[in-house]
Amino acid sequence: MAEAESTVINTDVKQKDPSEALVIAVTTRAIFNLEEEHKLYLEKGKEEYTRHQQANQDKPLPPGTAFAFIQAAQYVNKKILESNPAEKDLFDILVLSNNSPESGTRIINSAKHYGLEISKFCFVSDEDSTQYLKSHRVKLFLSADRTDVCNALQRGVSSALVFQQEVHAPSTPLRVVFDGDAVLFSDETDQVFRDQGLEGAVEYERAMEAVPMGEGPLKAFAMHLGKMRKKFSQEKSPIRTYLVTARSGRDMGIRAIKTLREWGLAIDEAFFMDGAPKGPILAQIQPHIFFDDGLHNIQGAQDVGVPSAWVP
Repeated sequence: MAEAESTVINTDVKQKDPSEALVIAVTTRAIFNLEEEHKLYLEKGKEEYTRHQQANQDKPLPPGTAFAFIQAAQYVNKKILESNPAEKDLFDILVLSNNSPESGTRIINSAKHYGLEISKFCFVSDEDSTQYLKSHRVKLFLSADRTDVCNALQRGVSSALVFQQEVHAPSTPLRVVFDGDAVLFSDETDQVFRDQGLEGAVEYERAMEAVPMGEGPLKAFAMHLGKMRKKFSQEKSPIRTYLVTARSGRDMGIRAIKTLREWGLAIDEAFFMDGAPKGPILAQIQPHIFFDDGLHNIQGAQDVGVPSAWVP
């Protein structure tokens, strides 16, 4: 079992303590644009793909969807260490790849070319690489493969599917946008909405107003992010978090706000869209990553050039 994973430690980067750090695992196709190479792999097979990667090992891969997010996480680390050089609560980025170590050289070289602080490269030959997430204490997993993401969620790891798109890296600080139901919160109200329509959902929310909502798949990640954010005053924080939800502020916003308060999760800004498209507000925020469970919202975000991750 252990032989199926080969880990390359990046000695150029300060290694983090995984018991303290916020460990994020990204697949190679989430962080770099490997669409052409992936097509070659599907059409010509693994050997041809490996040959191509080895022949181009010194040619850096173009940035992918999660690239700007990882760069911004690095900026947060820099700011945290500036204020406290002994701080261990940092982002720790590792790459989880189905490449063999031979074809993975290009991945390592690309990361070094861009100055990405990736602490480990894990090359996994198993079909299901997500079995290694828990042993690395991963708190968030980003992949371009839907099966990977579903497997990770079943293992209890916050996880989302990134779609390859042209991303214009926004400037710092790190900006993260969460949808509410079925992302930060559980999907209980969504289920009522599906069964009883909007009126039923509004009635349900009014009746449950004093009861905090259940946890959604990304709550643990959001809580750790919130903990890091609390190290700074609001003006000086290198992290900004947003809630952009389809809920209406008037009828269904109160419970969401009360739940966040109950959790002790400080969100910088909350937008209750009342079913309106999220694209325009996301274009305004310019986040490094946007998490949503609705594919139509992901599409709307992509249309305005916002890096998006779908929580299935």
